[in-house]
Amino acid sequence: MAESALAEPAVPEPVTPVHGNHVVADQTAPAAEAAPSAEAEAEPEVFSWSAPAFSATPPASPVLPPPPAAPVRPAPSSSSPLPRQMAPPTMPIPVFTPTTWTAAVTTDREYYDLMQRKRVPFGSAIEFPVYAIERRFPMSASQMRIGRRSAARGLEPEIDLADPPADPGVSRLHAILIAAPNGTWAVLDPGSANGTMLNGRELAVGEMVTLHDGDRINLGAWTAITVHRG
Repeated sequence: MAESALAEPAVPEPVTPVHGNHVVADQTAPAAEAAPSAEAEAEPEVFSWSAPAFSATPPASPVLPPPPAAPVRPAPSSSSPLPRQMAPPTMPIPVFTPTTWTAAVTTDREYYDLMQRKRVPFGSAIEFPVYAIERRFPMSASQMRIGRRSAARGLEPEIDLADPPADPGVSRLHAILIAAPNGTWAVLDPGSANGTMLNGRELAVGEMVTLHDGDRINLGAWTAITVHRG
């Protein structure tokens, strides 16, 4: 039986090829076994239906719905009433008290003596009046003419100095008091024969000077006019 058993075939020895004088290493040597990779050694993750699945990619932001559009109001028809508009507030109108001026006419002895020394056209025939009554004229018009009335010329000044004691040195139209829009007054000499003085200063013809409360106007031979405000 032992003899009849088949003998194992002999394994041929590897033959080392020779190229010239150099022996070439056997290229059929078995390669070294590769080391197992980390991925191969790692155990597979166990999937669980109860645990949430994580993803490396962050979830997308939720898309919000657009805001609701504002309701469109229908245009008012011609029959529908228009909305009431409020009038802007108005400032109260200030109440202005009108300024009143008064012209007080009297005689002035000092002015009379001055005129006698400076101007001798009147001579000694003109005497200073023995009595004198103060007369007051409210300055209510836009212009107050000072002079002596003349029927022949149709002249009736607002401040008429023709009543006794009449001043012979006053011209028919001697001076004019003119009202200003701001409530003040001014005096003007349009060209009198004997001139006009304001607070001791003689005015030039056509010169208009603003008056103040208590100013004194002298004209003629002895006349003095004092203006009062209020």
